[in-house]
Amino acid sequence: MIWNIIDNRKRPYRWKSVFAVIEATWHDNSCLDSDDAPQLYDEAEVVYDKRASVTVAEAVQWAESHGSPVTLYLYDDAASNARDWR
Repeated sequence: MIWNIIDNRKRPYRWKSVFAVIEATWHDNSCLDSDDAPQLYDEAEVVYDKRASVTVAEAVQWAESHGSPVTLYLYDDAASNARDWR
């Protein structure tokens, strides 16, 4: 389940192809001014995972499908950028 989304895209209106990363939300606890998320000690807990060349909608659906709290990070997709800047 998504508890937070951090959009690190330099091209925020590009939605067809992004690089998505999820991490357990408790990883954010050490960040300045963050809310504290509980650290789970569960087999289902996602610590880190990534997907390349997915749509924003696919990234959100993928992140939301996990049973533990995650932060979804969005980045520009490198493959998409290489095609776009030829």
